[in-house]
Amino acid sequence: MFAQTDTIVALSTPPGRGGIGVIRLSGPDALRILRTLVASDSFKPSPNVLSLKTLIDPKSSETLDEALVCFFKAPHSFTGEDVIELHCHGSPVLLRTIIDITLSLDARLAAPGEFSLRAVSNGRMQLTEAEAIRDLIDAHTEAAVHQATRQLKGEISRIIQPAKEDLLKIIVRLESSLEFVEDDLPALEHDKILDSLRGLTADLSRLARTFRSGRLLRDGIKVALVGRPNVGKSSLFNSLLGHERAIVTEIPGTTRDTLTEWIDISGVPVRLTDTAGIRASTDAIESLGVDRARREAADADLLIVVIDGSEPLGDGDQVVLSEARDARHIVALNKCDLAKFSEVGAQNGRDRNGSKIISVSAKCLLGLETLRAAVLEPFKNGNGESQGLLITNARHHDLLQRSVEAIGSSLSLLQADASEELVLVGLHNALRGLGEITGETTTDEILGRIFSTFCIGK
Repeated sequence: MFAQTDTIVALSTPPGRGGIGVIRLSGPDALRILRTLVASDSFKPSPNVLSLKTLIDPKSSETLDEALVCFFKAPHSFTGEDVIELHCHGSPVLLRTIIDITLSLDARLAAPGEFSLRAVSNGRMQLTEAEAIRDLIDAHTEAAVHQATRQLKGEISRIIQPAKEDLLKIIVRLESSLEFVEDDLPALEHDKILDSLRGLTADLSRLARTFRSGRLLRDGIKVALVGRPNVGKSSLFNSLLGHERAIVTEIPGTTRDTLTEWIDISGVPVRLTDTAGIRASTDAIESLGVDRARREAADADLLIVVIDGSEPLGDGDQVVLSEARDARHIVALNKCDLAKFSEVGAQNGRDRNGSKIISVSAKCLLGLETLRAAVLEPFKNGNGESQGLLITNARHHDLLQRSVEAIGSSLSLLQADASEELVLVGLHNALRGLGEITGETTTDEILGRIFSTFCIGK
């Protein structure tokens, strides 16, 4: 974990040239550093108010920039500490110079996620809300933004809190029974506790099951277009993107490298990759492209095997289909707008491996909606939830599953009339697991690992 007695500094806007660059400082010396930068020990900024100030290099007394500065007084700030924001002109050289000066004034560079970590440590937000900030920044679709915003408002905590309170009531009652022998559980209360534990298990299991849909919104699906040269992979790639991203020619082997773009399919982010045509080649560059195509195919969640439906199925097509046989895949029969088109090898819309075959025309934009729906189909597994709160974080899902298992273990022991002492072990583990989701019982080591995935400056 990081020492919170330090004053930290970081660029909070993306690196690179822009109209504005925001530098953020947090910690006990933030206001002193600001006064040094504006060359005024008596400067008393009004909290939460932007002021136009001249920033001065304290060593040379030269003007650095005309910037808007804002002071957020502890504890009413993002981190709960004194926070300074410098809204400077967005020159990378200028921003680097100002950060270097703050470092010489005893600030230190913030680690990834350290501002958010301080907010959690100082009680300004719960851990789930801090993680939602990261998800909001990384969101690729409006649906992912919506889910991250709901979590940022604390919905996960509000849903879990009643379960924690019910668990705590049961634990207190069992602890009382254990402490005072004469206070044994009557049969009626024993049955009520069993019903409560069953209800808790059902509620938490239901929440955990939303992870399949939630993971799709957060992480997306990796889809690779594969096929022999000149079947229309790049044309289909461009059509799914809605603009000309890949070069398309009639010359076989035009695509030599992989091209990757994100697209939105019904709110699910899809990482779509166009690959080089798979074939044996004596061209060294094309051979490298084919190797990359095979690596992308191995790493993809789903393959779209593109076949030219206006030509007979050739040996090259058979090679690609053979390589895709053991992977999750669908077949796109391209060029269905041509008179020579034929649904080769399709048995009731499926190939020999049972994978779906879809007729499309990349040129005329035919069949694309059917293809998009087919991309999502293998991942929904009957769970097409798009309303309500979804669990999008693998850490939350794992802790929910562990809590469900721990409660289930205690439920079985209670049904078998085991001693309260044994029953309480699982209930305490479940309560600790639920607390770890919101950060109440999370260890420093785990916190450090979580916040290391954040961007610097957040």
